[in-house]
Amino acid sequence: MIIEVQENDFDMAAINRQLLGSRSDVGAIATFIGLVRDLPDTPLQHMTLEHYPGMTEKSLESIIEKASERWEVANCAIIHRVGELKPADQIVMVSVLSAHRKDAFAACEFIMDYLKTEAPFWKKETNTQGSTWVEAKNSDDEAKNRWK
Repeated sequence: MIIEVQENDFDMAAINRQLLGSRSDVGAIATFIGLVRDLPDTPLQHMTLEHYPGMTEKSLESIIEKASERWEVANCAIIHRVGELKPADQIVMVSVLSAHRKDAFAACEFIMDYLKTEAPFWKKETNTQGSTWVEAKNSDDEAKNRWK
């Protein structure tokens, strides 16, 4: 398992190679990468992400454990960036290794849905009109609740 909260960018291929190692029992790797999205109405200059060190990593580990209880997960990574990010920068990566693609896809989606609502990250968007903290979205809660 790899859990990293970091300011630096990440390399998906390198992380997936590290997760896989010399395993030969893995038939699928499902990877999701989230990017900073610019909004056409109010162009984004940058987004600042903050977290609670220690608590955040523990929360991410708990999310992986929940996914592993539901699906066959051979290995998993969550890499989440913090600090100042610009449009098109990578924010988050979730990779799930499994013997079967259905387990890999489902666990990856589950982890992202829970990460959006359970992990202690705070986002502030800055555009030409100023800065605002991003509020939680009902759609994120609905996505998480469908797994119950």
